[in-house]
Amino acid sequence: MSVTFDTNEQGSEEWLAVRRGVITGSRFKDALDRKKNGDLSDKCLGYAYDLAREREGGTSPEKFQTQAMRVGTQEEPLARLHYEAETGELVDTAGFAYTEDRKFGVSVDGLIAHDGTWECKTMVSSATLFTAMVDEDISEYRQQCVGGLWLLHREWCDLTLWAPDLRFMHVIRIERNESEIEALSMGLLEFDRLVERLRLRLRERLGRHLAPDEVAEVAEEVEPEPAAPQAVTLRVAPQALPELF
Repeated sequence: MSVTFDTNEQGSEEWLAVRRGVITGSRFKDALDRKKNGDLSDKCLGYAYDLAREREGGTSPEKFQTQAMRVGTQEEPLARLHYEAETGELVDTAGFAYTEDRKFGVSVDGLIAHDGTWECKTMVSSATLFTAMVDEDISEYRQQCVGGLWLLHREWCDLTLWAPDLRFMHVIRIERNESEIEALSMGLLEFDRLVERLRLRLRERLGRHLAPDEVAEVAEEVEPEPAAPQAVTLRVAPQALPELF
């Protein structure tokens, strides 16, 4: 699938508008999050609700920027310089890349040559430092990195773990794996179908026109929960999403 690059300044109104309703790389993990029994997690459902609202023209609650996020943004340029000095690679800015149907998008931290991407994570908390950098458990970031390879048709991602206070950088290269990408994309496509079913349910409640096939889809996929007349329970397709890793 082809993508369009948007280069508006991060955090600007234009940047936020382009991302509205799009399943973004930094939230791929939330979109695929499940409970131990396989049911949709609160993170997954909450994200789906926000996207459905945005796709119907609304706005979801503004996301709070944590201290870790602020430090990461501040440190990224310095980490980029260290990475370029250590590897000899040049990192180009990328902007926000989104698909033609505005379903999926990624904001990789950089592009390298013709086949690489660059993702930088600043190790602000000590727990993250030991989990990601020392133990090399990068499960928190893997879906985001693999998603960038999927949408941008790239071959590898250099996940750069940066500890500014220690002036230490650890780079983990993630190579493109077609089986992993297929599992990721199938899971995200299923999540998108969930978002669309929620959007149609919201559209119906707002009294907006539904096409006949949309009416049938709402009736089939979303049913009232007997114990709570004012609530709805999502009836997700019976097949479970694939285990990614």
